[in-house]
Amino acid sequence: MTFSLDEYLTELTPLINQDCGTLHQPGIANIAELMAAKYEAMGDWQIKQIDCGVAGIGLEIRNQPDAKQIDIMLIGHMDTVFPLGTAAARPMSVEGDRAYGPGVSDMKSGLLNIVYALRALPREVRDSLSICVCMNPDEEIGSLHSSDWLAAVAKDAKQVLVAEAARADGSLVKARKGMARYRIDFTGKAAHAGNEPQKGRSAITELGHWILAINALTNFESGTTLNIGIVKGGDGANIVPAHASALVDVRFWDNQEYHQIDDQLLTLGERPHVDGVTIQLTREAHKPAMVPSEGTQALMKLVEECGAELGLPISWQAVGGGSDANLTASLGIPTLDGLGPIGAGFHSDEEYLDLTSIAPRIELLVKVLTRLAA
Repeated sequence: MTFSLDEYLTELTPLINQDCGTLHQPGIANIAELMAAKYEAMGDWQIKQIDCGVAGIGLEIRNQPDAKQIDIMLIGHMDTVFPLGTAAARPMSVEGDRAYGPGVSDMKSGLLNIVYALRALPREVRDSLSICVCMNPDEEIGSLHSSDWLAAVAKDAKQVLVAEAARADGSLVKARKGMARYRIDFTGKAAHAGNEPQKGRSAITELGHWILAINALTNFESGTTLNIGIVKGGDGANIVPAHASALVDVRFWDNQEYHQIDDQLLTLGERPHVDGVTIQLTREAHKPAMVPSEGTQALMKLVEECGAELGLPISWQAVGGGSDANLTASLGIPTLDGLGPIGAGFHSDEEYLDLTSIAPRIELLVKVLTRLAA
């Protein structure tokens, strides 16, 4: 495979120097346009825009759109976590063997690696595979507006590869914690804290009981953790608070244990500690845990064999953060993640891409696709 790092960086730069935080539709549309153009230039790819509501558009790209089954589904996301102005404040830069910039490894380089791998794939191999590439616009908020579309496509797929970044030590991802996010709204009754506090019903007092109860549900041994990350409430020190709210993040390895947590939270919502306070519990996001199945383990072995042929040792990690791999794995589809180049510092101004890993990871993806075709 011939590879020019300069040409790669020339293609990567406009993907980084574009604000495309989740729900920023103009930025997402620009990224989608840039990515679609790469497949148009390759020819023989059907490119379909998917309406993902307020999140903007997704891309579904197929080489055999009439095939009933997808041999390999490749997934990546176009959004980042960064606010407007970030791209201008710190555009892509290169220092030694690293490139920096918002989304450089999470995951614009992963999207570009898929393109490079498909360009390098021998034509006879490509034609023997039904390939579908999906790029969604809202992974960073749990794929709230794209998960139904991704699931509908994935149900026809034999296996899924997600091109999120490999870990800093080069490991690929075989398992990911599940996640759920809840918003809890408490409504009580306001009253003057000095004249007639007994007529009030404190939403914050109810919230306080919930904080203790939620913390008690954490089980570090099993890896199920609950974190109350944001709390709000009250209008003044002299007012019994009528409103309060909290955002809770749940992470877990065991999907069954999560369902128990969900039941416990619903039960808490039905039994307020403070008479007269009402509680509304809303699950805003949910991704099941990604747990390797027998099919996934067979896919892992294939990747390891491909790595050995290339002189690229393959190691695996189970990680706490979620991705769209959680969704496809929960459908029973063999799924692996971390097929992109090496990176670290995700979601921070220290995010970087290891430039020396780009070409080897493209070669690995080409080799894996070729083996799957065989």
